[in-house]
Amino acid sequence: MKKSLILALLFAASTASVAMAKGKSCPLKGYKLVWSDEFKGSTLDESKWTWQESRAGWVNNELQTYVKGITPQGAQTALVSDGTLKIRALAEGDKVYSARIYGNRQEGFEYGYIEARIKLPVGRGTWPAFWMMPVKHTKGWPADGEIDILEEVGVDANRVSSSIHCRAYNHPQKTQKTHEMLCPTAESDFHVYALEWTADYIRTFVDGKEQLYFENDKTGNRDTWPFNAPFYPILNLAWGGDWGGYRGVDAKALPVTMEVDYVRVWQKKTK
Repeated sequence: MKKSLILALLFAASTASVAMAKGKSCPLKGYKLVWSDEFKGSTLDESKWTWQESRAGWVNNELQTYVKGITPQGAQTALVSDGTLKIRALAEGDKVYSARIYGNRQEGFEYGYIEARIKLPVGRGTWPAFWMMPVKHTKGWPADGEIDILEEVGVDANRVSSSIHCRAYNHPQKTQKTHEMLCPTAESDFHVYALEWTADYIRTFVDGKEQLYFENDKTGNRDTWPFNAPFYPILNLAWGGDWGGYRGVDAKALPVTMEVDYVRVWQKKTK
C-alpha cells in the first residue's frame, strides 16, 4: 500500500469520531455565536470585512498586488456566489492580483472559538492563510503577536500548519511555535480549521483534530504571551514570497482560488 494512501486512511480514522459543529452550534459547551459570515449573498459584506490594498513586495516579498475586489481589467479577486467566498489570484500582464480581507477590523475579538470551512488552491506559488492579528499595534510585529490558524504553500500540497508569533517566538529567529500535519484532501475538498483561544492557552484544530497547542506561561511577560488583547480574523491568498515561493512559482497554475464556506466566532457566555 502506498505511503500516501496509508496516511490518508490514518487521517480519516483519527477524525471520524470527532463531533463536528452542526449548523451554527459551537463544538465547545458554554459558547455563543457573536459574529459570522455565511457568504449567502452575491457581494462581500463590507460592514463585516475591510479590504487590504497594497503593492507587490509589501510583506514577505510576496508577488501579488492586493486590490479592493476588482483588478485594473475588471476581474474579481474576491467574489461571493453559490454560498461561498472565492478569493482568487490571477495574472494580468506581468502582475498578479489577489485579495486580503479583515473581519471586524476595528473591534476584533478577545478569546473565543473561531473557525472557517475552507478549500485550498492548487499550484506551486500559492500561499493561502486564515489567521489573526491584533487590533492595536503598540510595539509592532512580532511583539504584539500573530496567530496563524491555517497556512499552506502549494509546493507542499496538503500539508497544513498552525503557528504563533511573538517577540520570544517568531520565524526570523527560527523560534516560532508551529505544527504541521498532512490533510490529504485539503486542496480538493473543504475542511474545518479552528482556533480555541483562552487566557490559558491557544489550541488549533483541523476537522476537530488538535494541530497546535501553545500554553500561557503565566509570567506576565508580553514577550511570551501578548495574546490578551483583541485580534481580528484575516483571509488572504498570497502568491510567491519568502515561503510561498521558496521553490519558485508556476505561473501556468494561475488563476487559482481559495474557497471559504463560512467564518464563525463564538465566545463564552457571561451568564
